[in-house]
Amino acid sequence: MDPRHNPYVPSAGSPPAELAGREMLIEAVDVVLHRVLAGRSTKSHMLIGLRGVGKTVLLAEFRKLAEGIQAQGRPLQTVRIEAPEKKSLPAMLLPDLRRVLLKLSLSERSKELAKRGLRALASFAKLKTKYDDIVIELDLAPELGLADSGDLETDLIDVIEITGMAAQKAGGGVAMFIDELQYVEENQLAALITALHRCSQSQLPVVLFGAGLPQLRGQMGKAKSYAERLFEFAEITELNRADARRAITKPAEEERVVFEDAALDEIVRATQGYPYFLQEWGKHAWDTADASPITLADVTNATKIAIAELDKSFFSVRFDRLTPSEKVYLRAMAELGPGPHRSGDIAELLGKTSQTVAPTRARLIEKGMAYSPGHGDTAFTVPLFDEFMKRTMPGEEWRAG
Repeated sequence: MDPRHNPYVPSAGSPPAELAGREMLIEAVDVVLHRVLAGRSTKSHMLIGLRGVGKTVLLAEFRKLAEGIQAQGRPLQTVRIEAPEKKSLPAMLLPDLRRVLLKLSLSERSKELAKRGLRALASFAKLKTKYDDIVIELDLAPELGLADSGDLETDLIDVIEITGMAAQKAGGGVAMFIDELQYVEENQLAALITALHRCSQSQLPVVLFGAGLPQLRGQMGKAKSYAERLFEFAEITELNRADARRAITKPAEEERVVFEDAALDEIVRATQGYPYFLQEWGKHAWDTADASPITLADVTNATKIAIAELDKSFFSVRFDRLTPSEKVYLRAMAELGPGPHRSGDIAELLGKTSQTVAPTRARLIEKGMAYSPGHGDTAFTVPLFDEFMKRTMPGEEWRAG
């Protein structure tokens, strides 16, 4: 069929034509945003889940809700960043906070507090000996005693608290959206949590919507023991059968195309209901089919193409970052199945002790390729990665590693 009308979007972070199965969560976030603006207490939200479940898409949807509130004339400021590896939290946050404070400085109600916030940023930006990746231009002089202690936790509290005070004075609030939070270093994550806690205690209209891999919950608890009480953790998983089918059928129906039931069942089986994979299979089933209805034979052909595409991009981009020993460790995990697996069982399959392979396991967790769902357990963060590892490292040669 005509690819120009193909409604499926297998691209990282791109919103699907039908965001199925997430309605209750989106409604809950809409409530949070309105409570923030009304000055009522609420919890920040954390999205926890594997790769490919749509966390980034949901964060974008939450941001659209905030922007919709902005469009209604409510002064709700937004901060949107992705936490890349090897970059500090201050370097990511400060430019966007500067933009927010500049907007708030245009309001007569919040002008003075906003300017004080900009002076706090100027103080913070001077600490380049500790965070030499901060790049921010400010035309205001630092304020003595404000965000200049050199202690990240203390200074970030000053910056975010003053930003919240300025937003409150303007009759609005601040919503921060941070993706890939698992890459933020523990001391920086602790500083962010503490700053949000202070805002909550002071009833300031500041809220965070974050997303990360499953290990993020443990990282936040380790950074600050009260994190579990400060945040609402939402586990984002694969879609159930009905929602997975709707994610495929609804966009097609908009184009007057239908799927045979057997074709839909096969897509759900092959993708296990993971949103990213549903888009991949939908796209290739559409492009493979000659006409509506799309048949089981069309999906069978599409599966071969979809797997080849995933192997070339989605999976390989992660595989290529691994060292030889890390690849062997993941291949041993794959030999045991999708997981999770006892770390001792993985080590035994490798003919080594758990202590010997512990550094490799730790690096895989740090790289976001594995996580520990329970004490002594290890699991893939990427769905279907076990099958990819078997295709990429077939046979028994890997055991020699």
